Amino acid sequence: MGRSQETFNKKEVRKNKEKKRQDKEKKRNARKDGDKNSFEDMIAYVDENGQISSTPPNPTKKREETKLEDIEISVQKRNDEDFDPVRTGIVSYFNTNKGYGFIRDTESRESIFVHANNLQQEIQQDNRVNFEIEKGPKGYNAINVRLAK
Repeated sequence: MGRSQETFNKKEVRKNKEKKRQDKEKKRNARKDGDKNSFEDMIAYVDENGQISSTPPNPTKKREETKLEDIEISVQKRNDEDFDPVRTGIVSYFNTNKGYGFIRDTESRESIFVHANNLQQEIQQDNRVNFEIEKGPKGYNAINVRLAK
């Protein structure tokens, strides 16, 4: 008698639960009866070019030796003797209240820190300036900054 009073929605919910239970049972049986994955099937190897491969590397094949000096990491180092310390640039940012800013070098397009103590003349944003470069503890600093003519 209880089932005759079930609404359509309750019947659908019961059918969906039964279907999920049956699907789960089928998957469980397929795993038991199906392919047995071995550890060897799961191993992947990396060849000499860095590509993933399913075949192990050949131990008799001679490896190419790489010299440590030939490996380049990051950008090339700048030789301090090769560049002129007097540069020109445009002030990209300068805060007079805080007393520091940045100059965009016209040659290397680098952003170089400048402090108010290193100014010979007052500067503002977008001014063209001449300056010298000095190696500081956190990078290059602009010193002897003056307006360009």
